[in-house]
Amino acid sequence: MAEEEVAAMVGELRGSFRAGRTRAAEWRAAQLRGIVRMVEEREGDICDALHSDLAKPRMESYLHEISLAKAACTFALKGLKNWMKPDKVPAGITTFPSTAQIVSEPLGVVLRGGARTPWLPAFSRLVFFSLWVAAAAAKLFASPLVGEGFEEEVMAEEEVAAMVGELRGSFRAGRTRAAEWRAAQLRGIVRMVEEREGDICDALHSDLAKPRMESYLHEISLAKAACTFALKGLKNWMKPDKVPAGITTFPSTAQIVSEPLGVVLVISAWNYPFLLSIDPVIGAIAAGNAVVLKPSEIAPATSALFAKLLPEYVDSSCIKVVEGGVPETTALLEQKWDKIFYTGSGNVGRIVMAAAAKHLTPVALELGGKCPAIVDSNADLHVAMKRLAVGKWGCNNGQACIAPDYVITTKSFAPELVDSLKRVLKRFYGEDPLQSEDLSRIVNSNHFRRLTNLIEDKKISQKIVYGGQTDEKKLKIAPTVLLDVPLDTTLMAEEIFGPLLPIVTVDKIEDSIEFINSRTKPLAAYLFTKDKKLQEEFVSNVPAGGMLVNDVALHLANPHLPFGGVGDSGIGSYHGKFSFDCFTHKKAVLIRGFGGEATARYPPYTIEKQKILRGLINGSFFALILALLGFPREKR
Repeated sequence: MAEEEVAAMVGELRGSFRAGRTRAAEWRAAQLRGIVRMVEEREGDICDALHSDLAKPRMESYLHEISLAKAACTFALKGLKNWMKPDKVPAGITTFPSTAQIVSEPLGVVLRGGARTPWLPAFSRLVFFSLWVAAAAAKLFASPLVGEGFEEEVMAEEEVAAMVGELRGSFRAGRTRAAEWRAAQLRGIVRMVEEREGDICDALHSDLAKPRMESYLHEISLAKAACTFALKGLKNWMKPDKVPAGITTFPSTAQIVSEPLGVVLVISAWNYPFLLSIDPVIGAIAAGNAVVLKPSEIAPATSALFAKLLPEYVDSSCIKVVEGGVPETTALLEQKWDKIFYTGSGNVGRIVMAAAAKHLTPVALELGGKCPAIVDSNADLHVAMKRLAVGKWGCNNGQACIAPDYVITTKSFAPELVDSLKRVLKRFYGEDPLQSEDLSRIVNSNHFRRLTNLIEDKKISQKIVYGGQTDEKKLKIAPTVLLDVPLDTTLMAEEIFGPLLPIVTVDKIEDSIEFINSRTKPLAAYLFTKDKKLQEEFVSNVPAGGMLVNDVALHLANPHLPFGGVGDSGIGSYHGKFSFDCFTHKKAVLIRGFGGEATARYPPYTIEKQKILRGLINGSFFALILALLGFPREKR
């Protein structure tokens, strides 16, 4: 099949998905019923194909492939409506009044790879994976991951390998598995946060000029809350989940055991250098793993603080910090890990994924994207603009992966929105926002130049309706609002990650959903409206890592909600128990005794045995009785 044909086929599938053809429960159920019908009507053809490929006996084909495929479809048909329902979770006091839910959203167009056996159970062969381009890795590594030069002594690859070996020894010795060890480390982190809050604030101010209150609200308090939540839930999380054993394995018990993965690597980001380092480490510890933390070298004060403080409060034989830049990160990525958790840009995420693929290491990638915020004309505009402003500029001056990247509103409503936003910004940050102590600075000169280059473009500079002031010496850029920026500019093509907020206008507010869906899937999407129908359409039809209606960014503070991206905005999720699950393998365990022997299970498969086995698989109580009584009778 030619590459052009494959591309055309994928394009056709993507069009069908975007049109919503696959979303309805009726469509899904119809396809599953079609597969059941295919399996029932074409059982002979399937058996013939399996015999041709593998000389597989007909009864084995039925028992191990056909019956399991049909059972998987039947099970899915029974559970489909419940699986599709949003899971309601506690909303939490910090977002009162509000409601919170987890919506199961289809990924899009997926590829199932080939296998050595042509037919396997449907559940075990449904594989979602991301494509990565290894050829890009060399080019991306050639560009520094750091904003400024890093001059510390480079950690040799042999040292990294020795450290990983030591951690693997600690893990294999069972040191990290006990609930007592996990709880002790979590309590140590809580103590560190409480006792060294001042040092943490100082480091964050040194790296980003981050205001103390913002440091406390957005990093320190959330880190402490994550530890406290894990400590409360740890014993329950560690308990095996009992599940139904099923008639075909009677008598037996079945359970899912949460097993630590082993030795994991956490590579953190610079924009929230304390929280984004410690939060995944908390999940890894709660799950019983040994951990290496690589803080971002672009936030050197916070990185140095972790290297100094963490060994004082946790078990340094199982939890280690590695400082450094590209050479250290490269050396770390050369090692085999049991999981890599990376927070940062999509370009570096591809490097991490390519390095992990060499060892078949699973990854969690917390990336970013252009997070949209729709503002409907019926919203409480003043409240909406206050929440939008604090979610954009109050979050590290726009240097946040969940900060609104652009606003969408109608052409007729845009002037009113701009006027309201101007009033709010003047009230929050004063007439001269460059002097405000409530705004963080840009992290370094490289990022400052990147952002100023964006607004100095002639196509963009004439679209500024508020702000635009800069101070290169202080690395500060004022909150800047732009209206109707051309869509073909870099500002609208790439994630901004700074204090610039373009406003896109559409004829009808409903057009905003199509606009968002024509772009890559964002990490977060926001909507301000009183229209319940628009809200339902937004939740149902906009693919995003997470979303919030009538506010910005607060969803990440709810430990009952998963935080993570989808598509280009990331892989995997964490926070609360989802952090525990992120660093855990769910091990299936079935336990049987030596009773309940069924003669029909064993070859040779006579006609009588086949009848009993088919009855058992179809849930026949009479067939179960016959099997338990040892029919058909055979000599021992």
